[in-house]
Amino acid sequence: MKHPPLRVLMISEHASPLALAGSTDAGGQNIYVDNIARQLAADGHHVDVLTRRDDPGLPAVVPFARGARVWHVDAGPPNQVPKEKLMDCMPDFAAKAWRMLRAQAPYDVIHANFFMSGWVGLQLRARLRAPLVTTFHALGLVRRAHQGAADEFPPARIAIEQQLVASSDRVIAECPQDRHDLQHLYGAVPRRIRLVPCGVDTQQFRPGARQEARQRLGLQHDEFIVLQLGRLVPRKGIDNVIQAMALVPAEVPARLVVVGGGSEQPDPAITPEIGRLQAVAASAGVAHRVTFVGRRGRDALRDWYVAADVFVTTPWYEPFGITPLEAMACGTPVIGSDVGGVRYTVQDGITGFLVPPKDPAAVAERLMTLQRQPLLARALGHAGVARVQAAFTWDHVARQLAGVYAQLQVARPERRERVRPRPSSGLLQAEAP
Repeated sequence: MKHPPLRVLMISEHASPLALAGSTDAGGQNIYVDNIARQLAADGHHVDVLTRRDDPGLPAVVPFARGARVWHVDAGPPNQVPKEKLMDCMPDFAAKAWRMLRAQAPYDVIHANFFMSGWVGLQLRARLRAPLVTTFHALGLVRRAHQGAADEFPPARIAIEQQLVASSDRVIAECPQDRHDLQHLYGAVPRRIRLVPCGVDTQQFRPGARQEARQRLGLQHDEFIVLQLGRLVPRKGIDNVIQAMALVPAEVPARLVVVGGGSEQPDPAITPEIGRLQAVAASAGVAHRVTFVGRRGRDALRDWYVAADVFVTTPWYEPFGITPLEAMACGTPVIGSDVGGVRYTVQDGITGFLVPPKDPAAVAERLMTLQRQPLLARALGHAGVARVQAAFTWDHVARQLAGVYAQLQVARPERRERVRPRPSSGLLQAEAP
């Protein structure tokens, strides 16, 4: 159902829709913000996206679709900064954003993406007199549980997330596990949560001819191609897939292809995770079976999905995960960790297989099942296409979000919380009028 036109302010402090997905700090959130903004605009809404300027040559405002614009906010140095180090820039981001926006027509809703954007959203909400919707994309307590001391986000993240859960007008959960974590780890009130998943562009990602794709990519026509594609960071569990390849019998002509990294050529100096994974492959005796191809643009990814016999993604945890949907949209079966969003999107035995994280033997067993049963693999691929088209297209997702926004408009005018800085911590304290 289409909704009356709305003016939407999206905040995505580190993940610009203009950035290339797959580089160091670009990934699912960039894709989400880009596609949601474009689809909302296509449905007649006006969308402005606030993001931090990370290049001095970028214009202040960049139209990227009819009815959708990116606003670059000067906060911190105008270059790439790891997102773990950006929280100190957020007070300046909020102040500069207000100066840029105060002369604009009123917004109907603020949609913040990630906890730092949510912090900015809380600062702007009272001034813009618009309700705040927050999508976390990842939760600090979950990350800390899996990464421990390797988690480099500031400790204040947890308190900010707790404040956002308590104060946002609506919180978007991207999958049932996300909703469970919001309720049981953060005490979220169920009536404020709405379950709206991520999506996939089914015009860009669609089935095709496998051998033709392999020919374009220079892949062997008779190898069993296992694909891993996305950000190259330890939590994605690519080492788990490499170790699984060591358990695939030597007589099986199998190859793992790893797409991603910070450069078009696989360079461990630019992407240290490549060097670590190369060492894992060498230690496991399968360096000859593992090919790193480097980063590829979004317009080139379909060929890789179509060329593969199976897409494997075995993260330790995954708030949602867009790559399994992209693979399914291309008709490629998925082997995924039985965690988070992967558990939600991949239907075990129907569109692929779910396996425990950090279990190479389970991955290898499922790889051999698919290698030995090509008709089963094809059936799983067909079912994946049907599942994506039924529930995970971007137009479907954007209209669900527009429904959330519209419900908040019906509730207005209402008594709204006002927010003020808490001097001791820099967090926000809610104050009733």
